[in-house]
Amino acid sequence: MKYIVCEKPGEFILKEKDEPKKVPGEAILKIKKVGICGTDLHAYAGNQAFFEYPRILGHELASEVLEIEENDKGIRPGDNVVVMPYVNCNSCIACRNGKTNCCTKMRVLGVHTDGGMQEKISVPISLLIRTPDLNDNAMAIVEPLAIGAHAIRRAQLQPGETIVVVGCGPIGIGIMKLAQIAGAKVIALDVNQGRLQYAKEKIGVDHIVLGGEGSVDKVRQITNNDLATAVFDASGHKGALEFGHNYMSHGGRYVLVGLSKGEIVFAHPAIHAKETTLMCSRNATLEDFEHVISVLKDGNFPIDSFITHTVDLDEMISNFDGWLDPANGVIKAMVNF
Repeated sequence: MKYIVCEKPGEFILKEKDEPKKVPGEAILKIKKVGICGTDLHAYAGNQAFFEYPRILGHELASEVLEIEENDKGIRPGDNVVVMPYVNCNSCIACRNGKTNCCTKMRVLGVHTDGGMQEKISVPISLLIRTPDLNDNAMAIVEPLAIGAHAIRRAQLQPGETIVVVGCGPIGIGIMKLAQIAGAKVIALDVNQGRLQYAKEKIGVDHIVLGGEGSVDKVRQITNNDLATAVFDASGHKGALEFGHNYMSHGGRYVLVGLSKGEIVFAHPAIHAKETTLMCSRNATLEDFEHVISVLKDGNFPIDSFITHTVDLDEMISNFDGWLDPANGVIKAMVNF
């Protein structure tokens, strides 16, 4: 079967290998679509944290069950399933407290272990969610939207709040739409005017702000000088991460969803004066996946405009470099199998 491996930064190779053999407790899946995420882009560029080469990327998966043993989820061969790509231990302090998304022994498909950029894959049955009501495109975007859903739940977002989301990439866009569904007013902030226009026209955010000089003053104007009660960084950019708390109100929450590989620095008096609640949001849990599946089932997310680029597996390598260029307007690229 065919698969694509990232041998080292900047190098993909299309190869062939034997099909996976079924083992107890796991299911053999046929991969139908793989979404390309920021983790994949960073891994290819050589700046992804917690990463080793070579690695088969891909953890935003639409798949069909080929082989599976009898299981308490009622999943059978032929079922469409979404994969929760976070392999956790179920025994550490985080797992015992229901925080399986930050397991101390976490193995994420496509990051710590090989992912879905292959025609077939064997994964634990415990990671599968049956999705009979979603098409392939919807299934392939459940995981990135679940990351946004988890961040919103972490922040305990309330109806009527005004929030700032920094970064209009796929994760940021998911946060914006899901925050709107939760009743929040959304200010989208980015340095890319095209992505801001997408957030305004397709997501329907309340306000857009171009990042850079004067951006804090613009947020002040929008909020009648209050600033935002919650700020979500979905950029992962060091400078943005270090600056984002300036958009936050006194008594607010600053939620770091994007991941930077290096150190970030805050001026303590600035965050202390606001009694800042600083929190990180990592991955997602079953609750978040189920919420997103419900949102997609009800047609409350603009899937067609969100997926901007689609290629077949054999074409991925020749197209990948172009997806790194902001001028090409990529929001979500998708690989068909």
